[in-house]
Amino acid sequence: MHILIVNGPNLNLLGTRETDIYGAGTLEDLEQSLLSRFPGVVFEFFQSNVEGELVNRLHDTAECDGVVFNPAGYSHTSVALRDCMAAIPVPVVEVHISNIYAREDFRHTSLTGAAAAGVISGLGFDGYALAVQHLLDRSR
Repeated sequence: MHILIVNGPNLNLLGTRETDIYGAGTLEDLEQSLLSRFPGVVFEFFQSNVEGELVNRLHDTAECDGVVFNPAGYSHTSVALRDCMAAIPVPVVEVHISNIYAREDFRHTSLTGAAAAGVISGLGFDGYALAVQHLLDRSR
């Protein structure tokens, strides 16, 4: 199974950015954790702070069986990413490290979540592993 992990803006700063909200783990720590937990899965990792780059990468998912996507702040604002998720042929599970419903009011709406196969919010890095497990179970 080939799973694409896509992370949006500011997630390259994990480990140093608002550690009280996002924890001390880095993006590399997250990637290594997934590789360790799921040795039979072929992972591809992509991170960008640029909305158009995220759209382009999601368009190019023909080789993937599923996508785990943390659109970060774009989840609340991006119709383009929402439409992209709805248009691609592979399932996308949206993940948020923090509980977006326990934060500022503007974070309570996820435009992209409406186009996802499911949304996991507030479980830290474990949310990514749960999303991968869902995609594995779904493919069986």
